[in-house]
Amino acid sequence: MSSYKRTSSPFLKIAKKFNCFYINGLPKRHCKPFVVEGHQVGLVRPDIMVELLRYPEVFIVRPDSVELNPAFRDFDERTARVEQVLQECRANNTFVTLKGWRNECYNVHSVLTDPPLLRMDRSATCLFGIRNYGVTINGFVHDATRGLCLWLQRRSPTKETWPGKWDNMVSGGLSVGYGVIETAIKEAQEEAGIPETMLKDIRPSGAVSFFFESERGLFPNTEYVFDLKLPCEFIPKNNDGEVETFDLLSINELKEIIASPDFKTTSSPIVIDFLVRHGVISPETGGLGSLQEPNYAQLLELLHVPLQSIYHRAPPSENGDKVL
Repeated sequence: MSSYKRTSSPFLKIAKKFNCFYINGLPKRHCKPFVVEGHQVGLVRPDIMVELLRYPEVFIVRPDSVELNPAFRDFDERTARVEQVLQECRANNTFVTLKGWRNECYNVHSVLTDPPLLRMDRSATCLFGIRNYGVTINGFVHDATRGLCLWLQRRSPTKETWPGKWDNMVSGGLSVGYGVIETAIKEAQEEAGIPETMLKDIRPSGAVSFFFESERGLFPNTEYVFDLKLPCEFIPKNNDGEVETFDLLSINELKEIIASPDFKTTSSPIVIDFLVRHGVISPETGGLGSLQEPNYAQLLELLHVPLQSIYHRAPPSENGDKVL
């Protein structure tokens, strides 16, 4: 893995921040694969493993992995047994992330297109380093005076995570029973009051992937990205109480705000990706208002971290050998 020792530009510094685990934690921390039914679905940090050792009937901590007890027969039993552990940990304040319990179910897959292996509350997925999938909509405007502008939201100060931080206009995790485009449309209507007539032709614009870490746990995230050109007269309006305000920012304003501590770290890759795809961030000077990025290739790599390869290592067998 590259050490990224060149002088960092502002954008590369941000990319290192939202990939702090990929760059620093993955090669140095002694994390173990989290294995369910022979499939690696996550990574477990040493501090989490210590707590899981208290539940040997549920989690088997091996030399090279942490395995959910293979004696559990099916999806329902695996879900129920993990839920029991999480509820006990929640009651005992064992993990800070469980203070943000959402009552929002998240299916755990080996591969997103495969049947789920179990289900858990979304707030708990970071304990096991389970891959998270979400959608983000970039609502942009071509303003006659200010040029290309992007709508951002300021998160409600009552949000359990990242309260009061600036964020993408619309975003949300994939929930049980919803596909990617269905989630995008649902979140657009709930978070920003975008009418269905403006969403009928919405199409994916790509994806970003990154590996972040905080005190709460590990966040290997893949975000499906949508660009939505909005009329100049449209003003987003929140319908679910999770947004304090919206603001339309110019490119120069965006550059400043995503580098500030007031911006949600794990939302900045989507903004940077938007600026790259729209030719604003460029490997060279020139073009319409382009921002030269001397570390352009490295920046693109950190917008597309190969999570698939990290999460498809062969799990160990009971005697410690790799299963091929």
